[in-house]
Amino acid sequence: MKAILKKILQQLAIYHPLQTFYRGCIAAANNHYYKLIYSKYKGKGFTCNFCHATYQQFVPEYPYPAIVDAINTNQVIAGYGSNVYCPNCMSKNRERLVLAVIENTLTIHNKKILHFSPEKNLYNYLSSKANVTSVDIVPGFYKKIDNDISYADATNLQFKTGSFDIIIANHILEHIPDDIAAMKEICRVLQPTGVAILQVPYSEKLTTTIEEQHINNPAKQEQLFGQKDHVRIYALTDYVNRLIKSGFTVTVLSPTILAQYAIHAIQPNESVILCYK
Repeated sequence: MKAILKKILQQLAIYHPLQTFYRGCIAAANNHYYKLIYSKYKGKGFTCNFCHATYQQFVPEYPYPAIVDAINTNQVIAGYGSNVYCPNCMSKNRERLVLAVIENTLTIHNKKILHFSPEKNLYNYLSSKANVTSVDIVPGFYKKIDNDISYADATNLQFKTGSFDIIIANHILEHIPDDIAAMKEICRVLQPTGVAILQVPYSEKLTTTIEEQHINNPAKQEQLFGQKDHVRIYALTDYVNRLIKSGFTVTVLSPTILAQYAIHAIQPNESVILCYK
């Protein structure tokens, strides 16, 4: 019944607007709730590098029962932990980490940036300083973030070779069955002097990536990969090797290097993957 209703709403072209409205209401309610209950934690501690609010602690998020085994057994760096969301603006730790790296290592003023599946806070920051093109394979879900977002299949991008100075795909490639094709396309549309920030959930425990490229079973995907629409858990070394084979030179910013950004409640032990032509 649920699938039939979804199909009807899609045919009427109102499914994505309704979903966006519903998600927006939930997000607004959560934001109001956390601002209220975390007001007692305001003060010294973590500072959000988006809204600059400071709290002794941020909002936690832990794996729910259906995915906890996949996340914990494989020791996946996936964004869960004790200080995930800023109580004031609801930025997530993975957004704050990317922003910290951008602010401290890149020049973005007037640059051309391709932003996959744009996160609200990060997109707003980038678009205030640069020429940002946002894309997603289901753009309707992101209209409230960028009304001009375009459809794009990462494995067959519509852009000319060398179109962008910076490309950001934050937790995207683990969703894509043919990730190598997507990596090659991202490399193609990146300018020769450009950089791509291509973050994914990954494990340093695994020696081989766990994947089923063409799986279509949300319950099994949660069990195997820790999210109902993921098709793999990357082994970090394998992920880097795939990027290199796709045409990139890769620099891994280690947790030791990134420790300077701990004030922003980034995820402990997460590396940042910088990809160059």
